[in-house]
Amino acid sequence: MHDVNCCAPNCQSNPYAPAGTKSLCKDHFLNFLTWRRRRGPQMFLKYAAMTMEERDTVSAEWQKTIQIDEVPSNSPKS
Repeated sequence: MHDVNCCAPNCQSNPYAPAGTKSLCKDHFLNFLTWRRRRGPQMFLKYAAMTMEERDTVSAEWQKTIQIDEVPSNSPKS
């Protein structure tokens, strides 16, 4: 885990746990675990047996499901 920040889009949190060859913050890691659990119990056994490159593929698939928070505009409110 040599990442400086979480690999989730627009997340600047410190890394907490690995997701393939990248790292996730605690909130995104828990979200990643929940996503894998919803895919079925086989996913945990299958993921444990995967190589790091295969885990990167699963991580990339999960990242597509993340909703990116919109950056608030700096325009004054009326």
